Amino acid sequence: MCGITGFYQFNKGKSLHAELDQAVKALAFRGPDASGTFVQGSVGLGHTRLSIMDTSAKANQPMTDPSGRFVLVFNGMIYNFQELKKSLPPLDFVSTSDTEVLLHLLIHRGADCLPDLNGFFAFAFYDKEKDTLMLARDRMGIKPLHIYQDERQLFFGSEMKAVMAYPFQRQINQDALYWYLKLNYLPGEMGMLQGVRKVAPGHFLKIGAAGAEEGTFWEYGQATTSSLSYEHAQSQLVSLLEQSVQRRLIADVPLGSFLSGGTDSSAIVALASRHHAHISTFSIGYTDHPFFDETTYAERVAKKFNTNHTTFKLTNNDLLHDLDAILSYIDEPFADSSAIPTYILSKHVSSHVKVALSGDGADELFGGYYKHMALRQSLDDSFTNKLIKAAHPLVRQLPQSRSGKWSNLFRRADRFGEMLKMTPHERYWFLASLTNDPSGMLKSLPDVEKIETFKRHFLAENPDFNDYLLADIQVLLPGDMLTKVDLMSMANALEVRVPFLDKDVVAFARSLPADFKVKGNQRKRIVQDAFKEILPSELYHRPKKGFEVPLLHWLKNELLADLDATLFNRDNLQAQGLFVPEEVMHLRSKLMSANPGDVHGSIWALYVFQKWYERWMAGE
Repeated sequence: MCGITGFYQFNKGKSLHAELDQAVKALAFRGPDASGTFVQGSVGLGHTRLSIMDTSAKANQPMTDPSGRFVLVFNGMIYNFQELKKSLPPLDFVSTSDTEVLLHLLIHRGADCLPDLNGFFAFAFYDKEKDTLMLARDRMGIKPLHIYQDERQLFFGSEMKAVMAYPFQRQINQDALYWYLKLNYLPGEMGMLQGVRKVAPGHFLKIGAAGAEEGTFWEYGQATTSSLSYEHAQSQLVSLLEQSVQRRLIADVPLGSFLSGGTDSSAIVALASRHHAHISTFSIGYTDHPFFDETTYAERVAKKFNTNHTTFKLTNNDLLHDLDAILSYIDEPFADSSAIPTYILSKHVSSHVKVALSGDGADELFGGYYKHMALRQSLDDSFTNKLIKAAHPLVRQLPQSRSGKWSNLFRRADRFGEMLKMTPHERYWFLASLTNDPSGMLKSLPDVEKIETFKRHFLAENPDFNDYLLADIQVLLPGDMLTKVDLMSMANALEVRVPFLDKDVVAFARSLPADFKVKGNQRKRIVQDAFKEILPSELYHRPKKGFEVPLLHWLKNELLADLDATLFNRDNLQAQGLFVPEEVMHLRSKLMSANPGDVHGSIWALYVFQKWYERWMAGE
C-alpha cells in the first residue's frame, strides 16, 4: 500500500520538481518505508511505499523496466498477480512483487490487461518513447485517485493534499458544496475545488501532448439474474467469499482483521481462521457510551475461532484526543463521524500488523442498512404504509436522536413517514441525505437542473430495489465508506483489504433477486442466513448499531466553545460569503433544544468544512 503523485505538462512550463518533492512529502503517512521520484521533461512521478509484498529495495518505486523506457508508480495490490505472471512471455524478474508483474502486463498489453486485474489499485504508467501517461483506478473505487486538469497541465495524487502541492488557483466548487452538505461527503467524481475531480471507478486516462482521453475498462451494466435456489445461493456466497478472503491473506508482513461484532466482519474472521491459525483480530468499545459498544459480541466471535484478539476500550477523552489530528489530515471536506473511531482503531492496529481485513461493502451489496429495509417496504402498497403516513404528524412531535433506543426508533419512523410522501426516485435521495435540501444555507443557489441530472445519472426514474442498491454501490460506497477507510487507515500506514468487494462476490451479489437481500424486517438476509450455522448465535436478533461516536453529546458540550468560535460566528460567516448566517445560527438553536433530531449531522458537516477551509484555503 502506497501513495502516488505526479504531473504532466501539455505545454512545457516551469520545472515542477520542487512541487513534486512536496507532494511526495504530503503522502509520507501512506508510505513510511521508502519514497522516490522520477522526472523527465514535462512528466514527473512520485511514490511513497508501505512495504507489503517483497519488502526488499528491489520492489521500490518508481519502478522502471530493464530497457529504461517504461516507468510505473502503483498504489494497491493485485491478488492474482502470480496467475497473471504466467501469461507473460519468459522474463527475468528482479523482485517477487505484484508491482513488477503489473509493469510488464502494461508494457505487453496496455489498457487491455485492466479487466483481468483482481485487486484494488490506482497507478500511473509512463512511456518515455511515446511521451504518454496512463492513469487508472480499480473497478470499485477502493483506492483513490484525484486529478486537477486545465489546458496547460494535469496533476494527480492519492490524496488531495498531494494535488494541492502543485500550483493552481483554489476556488470552491459550489455544486460540490451543495452535495457535501446534503450527503456528508462528495459523491461521484466531484472535488471541492474547481478543476479537481476523482477518476471514476473502472476508468482510465490516456494522457499525451494533445490532452487527456478517458476510457472505461469495467462497468456494471445490466445484472444477470441468478437461477440458484436460496439454499444454493447461500452456499455459493460462502464459497466465493472464502476464496476472496484466501486471496487477501497474501502478504510478506503481519496480517490481522477488524472485528466489530457484526455479521460482516465476523464472517470474514470465520473464513480467514480456516486458512490462518490464530489470526490477530481487533475491536474497539466505548467505556463512556455503552449503547454503542459491541465488543462483547466481538469477543465471542474471537473465542469461537480462537483468534489472537485485542480489545481497545476508549473513553470520551480518548475519542476527542485524536480529533485535531483527524481534522488536520482530512484534505477535502468529509463529515462521516465514524471516521473518528476508524482512525483510532487503525492507529492501534497498525502497531500490531501492517495489513487488516475488513467487512466493508456487505451492507451496500446485500442491503444491510435500515434505509434498505425502508426502501424495500416503501415499494409495497400495504395497509401499514398507509397507517404510518396517516400517523406521521403525531410521530413528528416525539423526541428524536440517534443516541437512545426509543428516540432512534422515533427518528426512523419520522423519516419513513416523510419518505412515503415522495416518488420512488426521490425516496432514495431523501434517505441518503443529511438534509433534503441544504440550498437554504448557501448564498450561491445551486442549479436545479444540474442536481436532477446528477441524480438520474445514478438512479432510474422508476427504480426497483436492486437499483437502490446499485446507487449505493456507485455513490455511497466510493464516496463515503471507502474514502473513510482509505484516509483513516493510510494516515496510520495500515493497509485495509475488503473481501466483500472482490469482483466475483460483487458480480454474484448483483445477480441475486431482491428477496434474497431484504425480506420483511430481515436486512442482509442471505449473509445472515449463510453464516447462521457458522457464527455464534448471540450475533443474531439484535439491533444494528453501526460504528458511531457520541456526536450530539460532543457538540452540546466539549466542542460547543469551538463551534461558537469557528462556525456560529456571524462576522466570519459574512466575511466568508458562502453561507447564509441566519440559517447557520438557527442550527445552534435547534441543537440546544429538547428535540434536536438529526441537526447534529448538518452542524458536524459545517464544522468539518470550516476546519478544512481554515487549513487549506487560508490566503487563497
